[in-house]
Amino acid sequence: MKPLRVGIWWIWLYGSLLIVLSIYATRKLPSLQDAITRPGFNPGKYSVDSNNPNITVFSATTSIGPKQSLAVRSWLGLSPQITVVLFSQHPSVRSFASGFGLRVLVDSTIDFTFLGTPFFHSMVERSEAFGTDIVVFVDSQTVLLPDLVPALNFAHKLDGYWLLVASLQETSFFPFKLGGDGQHWLTENGKRLELDELQEILGQNRHCHDRSILMAWNSGNVPLHNGVLPPFLFAKGIHNHWLVNEVVASELRLVLDASSVISGAFLNNPDRIERTDSRLVMENRSWEAVGNSHLGTLYGSLLFHETNYSTLAKLVKWNRRALSSQKRKRVMGCVEHIKLRKPLLDCAVGDQLRYLQPLEYQISLELLLAIAADKTQTVVLAIAGYSYKDMLMSWVCRLRRLRVTNFVICALDQETFEFSVLQGLPVFHDPSAPSNISFNDCHFGTKCFQKVTKVKSRIVLNILKLGYNVLLSDVDVYWFKNPLQYLHSFGPTTLVAQSDEYNKTGPINLPRRLNSGFYFAHSNAPTIAAIEKVVNHASTSTLSEQPSFYDMLCGEGGSNRISDDRCLEPETNITVHFLDRNLFPNGAYLDLWEKPNVREACMKQGCFVLHNNWISGRLKKLERQVLSGLWEYDSSKRMCFSCITPNSSSS
Repeated sequence: MKPLRVGIWWIWLYGSLLIVLSIYATRKLPSLQDAITRPGFNPGKYSVDSNNPNITVFSATTSIGPKQSLAVRSWLGLSPQITVVLFSQHPSVRSFASGFGLRVLVDSTIDFTFLGTPFFHSMVERSEAFGTDIVVFVDSQTVLLPDLVPALNFAHKLDGYWLLVASLQETSFFPFKLGGDGQHWLTENGKRLELDELQEILGQNRHCHDRSILMAWNSGNVPLHNGVLPPFLFAKGIHNHWLVNEVVASELRLVLDASSVISGAFLNNPDRIERTDSRLVMENRSWEAVGNSHLGTLYGSLLFHETNYSTLAKLVKWNRRALSSQKRKRVMGCVEHIKLRKPLLDCAVGDQLRYLQPLEYQISLELLLAIAADKTQTVVLAIAGYSYKDMLMSWVCRLRRLRVTNFVICALDQETFEFSVLQGLPVFHDPSAPSNISFNDCHFGTKCFQKVTKVKSRIVLNILKLGYNVLLSDVDVYWFKNPLQYLHSFGPTTLVAQSDEYNKTGPINLPRRLNSGFYFAHSNAPTIAAIEKVVNHASTSTLSEQPSFYDMLCGEGGSNRISDDRCLEPETNITVHFLDRNLFPNGAYLDLWEKPNVREACMKQGCFVLHNNWISGRLKKLERQVLSGLWEYDSSKRMCFSCITPNSSSS
């Protein structure tokens, strides 16, 4: 009877493997069908040699802790073919990467949120610039084992384009460490673990978790999918499942499920961090995951059509050690694993998309300012409604390019607030802003414009009272360089503002030539009192706030003028200095916007900024700025333009 039982188990095992292995013809890659439907296929037979591809592992992390360090070392130990690119802005990541030479690069040129969370769509876009044969995306807390490289080498030999995806194990307990060579795993007491032992331990705890999914694809001219990759936040859920779903639906690439071939462990136990930084007050930032869920409903088909992962072509390896084992327990375990196993990626995410939480976060203005302000307690403030959302983003992208991070956004409506949250901006909503302005063209002279401008001075006053200096900049002000140090040089009792005078000669502080779309105010009692006078006057005026600024600070008709570029407000003793127009030109000065090369003309005369005013209508303003080349935002991809090469940003 014993030989009969062993024979039955052999038949069961062999038949089960054939069932799993027999699915996978594809119209696009006929050579793949022969390779993976052959009984006994094993990617391990494709050994690493000089003809094998270059592999670049891309990930992102806000800092380097024990989990991230162990994960990266495990990737590098797999093969000399592997290079690692970490997207991060944190100094600890650069310090860590420097110990590995050119094998670990740090790129900070992608789009990040104001809290340092990287954008997945920007990471994917950036990966195309590195010229690697195979792109691998994996969470920075994921340890990978040596079976990754043979699987990728095998896929690379296929004819055509593919996406390989694998669901890895998730564990909160990983008591193993890498040996000094970075290639062998040891127990806590130093005993060396064989690969199959470690795989057996990890194989008992597989979960359907977006962060535990590994994706890899071969580079080339064929896109991953049709359409646009939304501005998902990396490692905040949904984006991996969303992308696999869209690749399958697009049918541009063969999708391979390598879950039974590639092994690894997503380490989900949190590192202990001392919570002293104000940023860590918001460590449990649930709105980021909520934002990803909202994006999953707005783009693609995941909400309506979840991927049937059981139809994917699967890579399967033949475990000869299990077949030759004399231990019935191991044979039965292997059979049971195949018999009970369902597709590892086949998990429903639709409920996360159908029952959405409101897209909001509970961050007070006080906390937002504490996070954003620089060491001088200064913030740059922009105020925008939904019709100006793209110009707002171009402004934000320009500040990011200049490494100006101490800005905050006041959203005039709920639409702008939600848009800004999804774009990772430090935003707050002013509930007292005028209603029904979301889609109005609030250009100069309209009733809408008059209402909105009065919000600006009131918000500035509130921030000044909270103890922060404010540089208010309209979003149609293009920055060539950071002006803050220069503006501080005028001293705390001077309010500096742009002049709106267009004549090339003569005084620049003539009546009502103070531009309230770009000015800098210190947080002190005299300045606060002066701005209060402006706010109170504007609240009773039928005009915009700009005349109130001039009349209250320089006096009606310019009675408080003390020179051609200064006024002195007698009650508060605040000096108003009108900025040099060669350095801070308005939209009519010197006809700069009409120059063949606006950027070159402005840089030649040393401009800090250039205001896109003195033009009627939002669309004309947009057209002028885009055609001039002073535009920094790709609205079709929802990301900032970047012209920095990878090598210039690496450690």
